[in-house]
Parts: sequence; structure tokens; C-alpha cells
Amino acid sequence: MTAPGDEAARPGATAYGDDAARGEGAGPAAPTPLRVGTRGSALALAQAGEVARLLGCSVELVTVTTAGDVDRARGDKSRWVGTLEAALVAGEIDLAVHSAKDVPGELAPGTVIAATPRRAEPFDVLVGEDALASVREGARVGTSALRRRAQLLAARPDLEVVEVRGNVDTRLAKRAAGEVDVLILAAAGLDRLGRRAEAGALLHDGVFVPAPGQGVIAVQARAGSPAAEAAARADHPATHAALDAEREVVRALDATCQTPVGVLATRDGVRAFVGRPDGSEHLVCAAASAAELIAELQAAGAFDLLDTLKGSDPSRFG
Repeated sequence: MTAPGDEAARPGATAYGDDAARGEGAGPAAPTPLRVGTRGSALALAQAGEVARLLGCSVELVTVTTAGDVDRARGDKSRWVGTLEAALVAGEIDLAVHSAKDVPGELAPGTVIAATPRRAEPFDVLVGEDALASVREGARVGTSALRRRAQLLAARPDLEVVEVRGNVDTRLAKRAAGEVDVLILAAAGLDRLGRRAEAGALLHDGVFVPAPGQGVIAVQARAGSPAAEAAARADHPATHAALDAEREVVRALDATCQTPVGVLATRDGVRAFVGRPDGSEHLVCAAASAAELIAELQAAGAFDLLDTLKGSDPSRFG
């Protein structure tokens, strides 16, 4: 199979459900499996496998090489989503599995987020120290996210933030090799890879608001398709409602993966961080709903702050 665009897609060989249990010639022909598209990284495959198990039907995982996989030097995470979306729209896969924090505010026309399994830990975590207060002055802290950079420098302007890219294993290896002293990673990714024991404390107080959708798996489908209906089996309504609220704020702020913005919705309300990548200016607002939070952010000057960043080269903060 070839996905539309410049990136190649290759059929996956992993089967779940009835197909995985039935050998050749063992009985009646199995129903056509749902083709679930995913990136090929260990974390992406772990997430797709979780979705496949929740679907409870015959599933074939189809791994897709995206523009983000080919060129990791560019930081726009939406490039990890676009190729999967194109394959979905073209009918080459039935469902696409994403890390929700990578999904742009606007979906491809004719598609929906059909399901969000129960959210994992939404917060970031330190690797290399037990707590932020324990990190020595001037330590090199690795991250590629402008949001994390802004939050870290707002809390600890004495630290040196070093851009570190690659998958979780690559980043952990770079720290082990001494390229940085400490890493900031998503706790959910470490949990799904079975590597949480290598981490220290969660970053959840004050300025440390996670990325919108962090810890959430988004299952995208063509609107009204049988696959969308099937995907509903994997949905966790409270998680879906939280993601909808966070994405509402993202769209209002016109934020992208290159915007230093954090948003988290919980049963207690919705909280947001907006700041400059160098940590020199930031604000944190909270409200009972997404609509109220948007009004709070506007009154606090968040929209004006973000307007001053438009057109900036994110690399100059690296």
C-alpha cells in the first residue's frame, strides 16, 4: 500500500482478535479485519495495540512512515499525523491511531475523533532527578517542546535547556551518554513502554500544565463509517469530554505544536498555561469550563502574548 503524498506506507503484519487465534484452514473465513493505521515507533505500536485489544474484533495494524519519521529535525508534530489522515481519507486504512497531543486543532474534512480510550497520566516527568528543586544550577535539561522550555525557564531560569529529539529510547540513550543531565518526558509514554521506573517526580504544580491531549490516544475515523461505529467500543466518555474541552481552547488560541501552550481539563475544571519560549513572560489561568477559560485567557492578555510570537522562528529558542 502507498499512502498519498511523499511518504510510503507499508502493510503491518500484526493481527488481533479472531484472526490472531485462527490458523489457516481452521474454520469459516474470518470477517474482514479493521485496518488500523499507526506509525512504526515502539510507542505508537504500543498505543495501537492497546486500541486493537479494546476494539475486541479482528484488527490488522498497518504501519505508516510519516514525514515526521523521515525528517525529525523539523519540530512540527502534525507532520506525524498528516500521512495517516491522508491514508484514512483515501480509504487505505479504516482507523488512524494518534497521540492526541500531536493532532492539529482542525481535522481532515470528513473525519472525526471516534474514540479516546481512558487517559493515562497526563503530566510530564523528570528523568535524572527526583524533583525539580534537586536539579543543580546550570544543569542541561533536554526537551524539544517549546511549551516545556517555557515552563522550565519560567520556574528555573538558571537551567540550560538543550534541544533533544528522537523517540523515547533515543532520548534516554542521549542522557545516558551524557549529552544532557536531565530529561523532561511525558509520563504516559514511559508508562506505555514499561520504563516509568527510570523517572523521578511528576511536574504538575504551578506553571507545569501538560500539552493539550497529553496522555490521550485519539482514534480517528471517517465520519459515519462502520469503522467509526466499531471504534466507539474503545471510547472512554470522560476522557473524550476532557479532550474536546482542551481542543476547544487550542482552537480559540489558534495554537499549534509550535506554540508554548498547555491545557488540561479535569473533573475540577480546565487550566491553561501560555508563555514565551524563554520563560520571561507567562500566565496560568483556570476556570470551570473551556468557554469560561477562553474568556479568562483573553482578559489576562494571552491572545496578545501569542500574537507577539507569530512569525517567530522556533529554532532561535533552541
